[in-house]
Amino acid sequence: MRYFIDHDQGDSIRGWIVPDNPLAISRVVVSVDGRRVAEIPARFTDEVFKRNGWHATGQCTFMVSPDEVPGLPEIPRLELYDADTNVLVYRRVPPEGRVRLRTMLINTGIEPEAVLQAALFPHFQHCYFGVHKLPDEILTCVLTGPAAPSAFLSGAVTIPRYENFLTPDLMITAILLQEPQIEMATRMLWLKARAGDAADPARSWRLGPLAEAAAFADEYDFTDVKSLKRFFRMLPESAYRLLYNPLTRQLGTRMPEDRLHPGNSIAAIEILARVGIVGHKTRFPAFASTLFDRLGIAAPIPVLPAIPAETQALAERLRSVKAVEEMIVFDVAMSDAVKASVDKSWS
Repeated sequence: MRYFIDHDQGDSIRGWIVPDNPLAISRVVVSVDGRRVAEIPARFTDEVFKRNGWHATGQCTFMVSPDEVPGLPEIPRLELYDADTNVLVYRRVPPEGRVRLRTMLINTGIEPEAVLQAALFPHFQHCYFGVHKLPDEILTCVLTGPAAPSAFLSGAVTIPRYENFLTPDLMITAILLQEPQIEMATRMLWLKARAGDAADPARSWRLGPLAEAAAFADEYDFTDVKSLKRFFRMLPESAYRLLYNPLTRQLGTRMPEDRLHPGNSIAAIEILARVGIVGHKTRFPAFASTLFDRLGIAAPIPVLPAIPAETQALAERLRSVKAVEEMIVFDVAMSDAVKASVDKSWS
């Protein structure tokens, strides 16, 4: 699916959506205050879509007008979604206080920075969370989207694959690192928490290859060091990929199936140096203050929730397991370098 918004002139919103099915007619859903008020099919034909081979008929352009949405010029807030994928294609918000910058928060953890996302959401016209879950064509539209200069994006994207969309002339980029032992503990507990889904054939498909890893994790006692050592000796491939230097993999490889070599750690450091704002969760106020200042947002800095005691305890046990040290050696080096840099610049 590809899309573009041509204009929002108050009394009309025009754009196009090219569906994945070249014979289908795309439909846009209009939502006001969280309530769907209209579903509008594309009714205009553009031969360009046919010539490019994108669509069989070229009937991909839609127009939202007061005929379909009464009172359209007076509605201050509304959203347009593609009816087939439920992807947000346009959001109308009042211009007051809007940050007119494109911003990408690169998530590095298996859990997103929800507190920071919630704090930034009100200041942008368009917000997309978890963008790494979008199909490639849709993600490309979201990353480029010149019609949406006020956009906040976040997700655990593989940076080398999309770095050409993340250059300083196109958007502000920011990345927040976590202590590698904390992140590994979080991922291990994430797997164990999904063991029930993995055991249920009706739900295991949602985990994909991680279903095997979740079922495997459930067989071990993470409170016992001996059990932890056995866990790391017997790791299946899917669990190994999830836990082995995940930050280096995200920064230093292009595709999920790429093998990770020592040379990738050098590439990861070089790419990290090209990110606009780099921070560490243990120095969160410094990161958030810098980001808010760059965006021109005059608002209180949010407070990160405390790390759960179970996660803290597991992270401490992991420090005594030699296999863990070898599995996150590259991530630890980057984490320590970022902390030292923040301490030097904020001292």
